[in-house]
Amino acid sequence: MKSILMKDISMSESEIKNIVCNTGKQLLKDGLVVRTWGNVSHRLDEDHMVITPSGKLYKQLEADDMVVVHLKTFEAAGTHKPSSEFKMHAGIYLNRKNIHAIIHTHQVNASVVAACRREVPPIFDDQVQLIGPSVRVTEYALSNTKKIVRKVVKALEGRNAALIANHGAVCIGREMEEAYSVALLLEKTCKAFVEGEFLGQVKTINKFQAWVMHNFYLSKYSKEAKK
Repeated sequence: MKSILMKDISMSESEIKNIVCNTGKQLLKDGLVVRTWGNVSHRLDEDHMVITPSGKLYKQLEADDMVVVHLKTFEAAGTHKPSSEFKMHAGIYLNRKNIHAIIHTHQVNASVVAACRREVPPIFDDQVQLIGPSVRVTEYALSNTKKIVRKVVKALEGRNAALIANHGAVCIGREMEEAYSVALLLEKTCKAFVEGEFLGQVKTINKFQAWVMHNFYLSKYSKEAKK
């Protein structure tokens, strides 16, 4: 993926709208979304986010279609309604202050594992570094409810991705490029997990080693650690 994204959130609203729009189109090109399914958002400031609109095809998206939503009041500004999953995005931002970008997809292999309600163990070095020691799956809850927001926030604790039972996946990052890398890596990991289970039980990385690698990644690459 081209580096279309920011290093901090000191960008203008129009720049962030372009980031969200371009990310949605890239997801379509990479086969991680189809038609209008899934959504993308980016933190605008402490109280607002920019999110993709509801019901518009990704290939038809324009930057001006993006919607600004208040994280607490849900007041929306734009020519379209925000994606129906906006409450989930808001809940994540409110609980993870260092997260600036969120991608929700129905990508194939992650959705298969989510439908089986299987937690993905630590099987790749890059997986545990970028995503965390495992990929949790939520309990089932109806979309667009307070319950699903709570379940997703809980599943993301200490992780940069989670599977949503019988639904799809959510990937987060400190900037959009990181969130996009998480989405690609999650699909690779879930594909390997599904196929590995056919060959026999997948051999996993030691949980302590996985935790060490993830924390090393966070400390080495975190902007906060450099301040």
